[in-house]
Amino acid sequence: MYRSHVLVCGGTGCTSSGSQAIIDALESEIKKNGLETEVQVVKTGCFGLCALGPIMIVYPEGTFYSMVKEDDIAEIVSEHLLKGRIVSRLVYDETVVEDGIKSLNETDFYKKQHRIALRNCGVINPEAIDEYIGCDGYEALGKVVTTMTPDEVIETILDSGLRGRGGGGFPTGLKWKLAKGNDADQKYVCCNADEGDPGAFMDRSILEGDPHVVLEAMAIAGYAIGATQGYIYIRAEYPIAVDRLNVAIKQAREYGLLGKNIFGTDFCFDIELRLGAGAFVCGEETALMTSIEGHRGEPRPRPPFPAVKGLFGKPTILNNVETYANIPRIILLGADWFKSMGTEKSKGTKVFALGGKIKNTGLVEIPMGTTLREVVEEIGGGIPNGKKFKAAQTGGPSGGCIPAEHIDIPIDYDNLISIGSMMGSGGLIVMDEDTCMVDIAKFFLEFTVDESCGKCTPCRIGTKRLLEMLDKITKGQATLEDIDKMEELCYYIKDNSLCGLGQTAPNPVLSTLKFFRDEYVAHVVDKKCPAGVCKDLLSYSIIKDKCFGCGMCAKACPAGAITKTDYVAPGKKLPAYEIDASKCVKCGACVGTCKFKAIVKE
Repeated sequence: MYRSHVLVCGGTGCTSSGSQAIIDALESEIKKNGLETEVQVVKTGCFGLCALGPIMIVYPEGTFYSMVKEDDIAEIVSEHLLKGRIVSRLVYDETVVEDGIKSLNETDFYKKQHRIALRNCGVINPEAIDEYIGCDGYEALGKVVTTMTPDEVIETILDSGLRGRGGGGFPTGLKWKLAKGNDADQKYVCCNADEGDPGAFMDRSILEGDPHVVLEAMAIAGYAIGATQGYIYIRAEYPIAVDRLNVAIKQAREYGLLGKNIFGTDFCFDIELRLGAGAFVCGEETALMTSIEGHRGEPRPRPPFPAVKGLFGKPTILNNVETYANIPRIILLGADWFKSMGTEKSKGTKVFALGGKIKNTGLVEIPMGTTLREVVEEIGGGIPNGKKFKAAQTGGPSGGCIPAEHIDIPIDYDNLISIGSMMGSGGLIVMDEDTCMVDIAKFFLEFTVDESCGKCTPCRIGTKRLLEMLDKITKGQATLEDIDKMEELCYYIKDNSLCGLGQTAPNPVLSTLKFFRDEYVAHVVDKKCPAGVCKDLLSYSIIKDKCFGCGMCAKACPAGAITKTDYVAPGKKLPAYEIDASKCVKCGACVGTCKFKAIVKE
């Protein structure tokens, strides 16, 4: 029995910041101090508060150390683990109170969250099946196969109101019911782990922190629809998630929780991984199945839907990682428990990857109906540097922006759609007043153009034409007529594209046009970017009366565009400098070097 457990984040974010070196140093120092029988180091998944990584929590005290470095380990071991004295300089300041340390769950970041899909992330060792079992793991699967009929399982999921967390929001239980109702000699259960939205890392973090929950849920789905084989389609770019899934599958087979005669019954179910090469279109269900079959990942026309004719032409269900992560808790705690959270048409919680111009970047799981203001100002800690909130982009390249005027909107499927945005898989990128909304639309469209599979003309050609129009606008070469043509093309692409990627590709353009049309007009009519972002519309100049003639700007200029003049400002000793607009490459290097704020960007 260990007296202390030290949990260290081993998710992708903290690993990239050196958490493995921290773990190695921690184990070495523990051994050096003779504490190996008293202190256990546990490598976990993501804690959620990614902005503060690498993260370490010491239990039973619950001391939360943030931004830990390898050089800090000797002090933590000698002071805290050996002598019982907390290293206060490393403690997360939000947990510090006058009379000691408060619980992490009392901090602004965590107190409004309700972790269901993320409940084991940052809590257990994801590579230890016994720790998952110790947190009620595989109990739901045992309950299902020994005490429930397939129809009862499906009815429970239907009653819960769980909707797909991959973006479409289709009722999960209904999808399962449709697949069960189609007779076939073979059926399949698929998991979409091909998370590729810019700024989205929800599914990856669940797989890195709690892989067994997905295996258990897929086995439950297999029992419900009559399938014996499952496939997890995951990006090869996610090596930590892939490794932990492989470990989890091997352990589950060894424990008899995958394979033949699960829990001593006639139910047989196994799971295999299929690695994707990073094509965004393979997040679309038919393209994903085509890729698993060994073909080029392109979407297929629907109907027939996968519940009728899916993988290898057999009835198939496909849900994403987060959707599956909710299933075991629903089975154990009941449909009424799950639907007690959320809104009338959007039950339960939703995981978001919170990023952009926000203090607390990371993973959050909130009840449906939580307002955007609560997420940004309370959980997210607000906008840094005193800047104002301008908009939030949800749903990535398939979604739309939520402007400041709608910051009090409750976040759920229907509310977001009503203002031209969408839930999407869960990326939530916050933007401040320095963000150009035309540039944001261009950024997402560049991604879509690059990721289009090219199978249908509206998406393949239409999105390229859209991008060309946006490029003209950001260069000040467009007309007001171009804005109208661009809007018309958006609706054509939405109505005529084959799959969800093309049908939603114009959303960032349409939503920014709806709420920030004045910025488009400023780019076209005034030839100005109000946010000062679009490079071709910028100009730099030196206020000569403020210039001290130090010449630092000229030294920093890579284009040799800054030269000395004959003018000496009143009260100054050296001649002022000026910028030759014809040579200026608009890199902004000069602004950063001027201590006297004599250089202006317009």
